[in-house]
Amino acid sequence: MDPITALIASSKIKVGLWGKDFFTFLTTNFEWFFDAIANGLTYVLQGLINILLWMPPVVVVLAIAALAWGLQRSWKLAVGVALGLAFIINQGLWKETVETLVLVVGAAAASMAIGVPVGIWAAHSERGYRYLQPILDLMQTMPTFVYLIPVLILFGLGIAPGLIVTIVFACPAPIRLTYLGITSVPKPMIEAGEAFGANKRQLLWKVELPAALPTIMAGLTQCIMLSLSMVVIAALIGANGLGKPVVRALNTVNIPLGLEAGLAIVILAIILDRMSRVSTGGPQ
Repeated sequence: MDPITALIASSKIKVGLWGKDFFTFLTTNFEWFFDAIANGLTYVLQGLINILLWMPPVVVVLAIAALAWGLQRSWKLAVGVALGLAFIINQGLWKETVETLVLVVGAAAASMAIGVPVGIWAAHSERGYRYLQPILDLMQTMPTFVYLIPVLILFGLGIAPGLIVTIVFACPAPIRLTYLGITSVPKPMIEAGEAFGANKRQLLWKVELPAALPTIMAGLTQCIMLSLSMVVIAALIGANGLGKPVVRALNTVNIPLGLEAGLAIVILAIILDRMSRVSTGGPQ
């Protein structure tokens, strides 16, 4: 090792130890706070899962198919949704699918609730977006297994930390796409609204959001796909669902189980993708 490299390596910045001390401080002084969040999220999510599992699977399938038809006005989509979910029931993965569905829909809804307002704010604050950009880059590029560790330390095992880590992973997509949609609104449209005497709030609701809606809806689709990609990862910290049989199949080299669970995830992804294409076009 050359002297300069040796000198740089000898003065190691103790980022890992500082991080450990920080999380130790949080768990020591605010354990009650993180436990309250975890318990509250678990209560809500598990309650929704129990309600869906209490209902006959056929009723839930028909309700989802009817919702698909109502959103897209496509009987082909409704039939496809019913057949896809019937296949999942046939494979004995209905319980895991319900758990995954609640987790994904909850994470996507929370990510959109956070991402759309933040994206709107960033689009109207150039300085704010400059500060926000490195945080979004960190959230998108940080390996998921790395931030599983602090989430696990703070919130423990279960579906609640699975939801939180999924939100962290999926949230940058709606923020960036909302920002892109708002900033891409043609200036003549903004000027026309101002010429008619619209204030900033009216411009946002009457001009910017309608024009940016297709891009925002693309953010919703991205959110759902990213949330589904976290299903297997979340299973490693105690979140039940379709990720659990995948992990079990991987550990035991159980090819049939892995294929069945993988197909179920793909079917669920296609169903949610097609159903979420509201306001971006006509029937699919």
